[in-house]
Amino acid sequence: MKNLWTITQREVKAYFVSPIAYVVSAAVLVMMSVLFVAILLQTRDSSLRPLFSNMFFLFVIFAPALTMKQLAEEQRMGTIELLLTSPVHDWQVVLGKFLGSFILFVVMWLVPTLFYVLILQVFGSPDYGSILSAYLGFLLIGAACLALGMFASSLTQNQAIAFIVGAVGLLLMWIADVAVAIVGPGAVSDALTYLALPRHFNDFFQGMIDTTNLVYALSVVVIFLFLATQVLQSRRWR
Repeated sequence: MKNLWTITQREVKAYFVSPIAYVVSAAVLVMMSVLFVAILLQTRDSSLRPLFSNMFFLFVIFAPALTMKQLAEEQRMGTIELLLTSPVHDWQVVLGKFLGSFILFVVMWLVPTLFYVLILQVFGSPDYGSILSAYLGFLLIGAACLALGMFASSLTQNQAIAFIVGAVGLLLMWIADVAVAIVGPGAVSDALTYLALPRHFNDFFQGMIDTTNLVYALSVVVIFLFLATQVLQSRRWR
């Protein structure tokens, strides 16, 4: 666990000494603020559900942006070899880098929204049950998208390619159920429907917590982190 925590700390520090964290944070904060004000004026909904559901699609861009350098840059610089020959397991490298990205995600996306909750408390009567459910859904979808981004970053030494692969992968999972009309009813159609990200997270934004959606999100995280670990292990035999 000490090695895991060391890698996580290293990744968090690396984010905040580079301009990426500040540029992405500023962009996210501006978009969240504009969306929050526009949605609040239009719907008068004293919760964060409309905000979170409308920000859902932004993960397709920002999740790969946060993870594209994690393993790709290490491979390009050759520092991945140092990690692989050091007394740490491959899964600790992948999980530590993932946790570093996830911590930045929490700081960058969720912490600012606490200010919006305060605004709702001052000017209305917020439904804290639905707000907590929305937060849980937001955390889970963030973790799932970051895990896919980590896998994309493990496949290449080029950050731009890692970003494109991650963004395309998330987009395909976003619109997976659209292909149902083309494929037609059957096992493939059911699988595509199940894979579609929005279908599993809309319930959270409606104030409902379903164990099926929890299992789906955690499964996506575990599967893509496992795949990233396998790709990393394969480098030992090259």
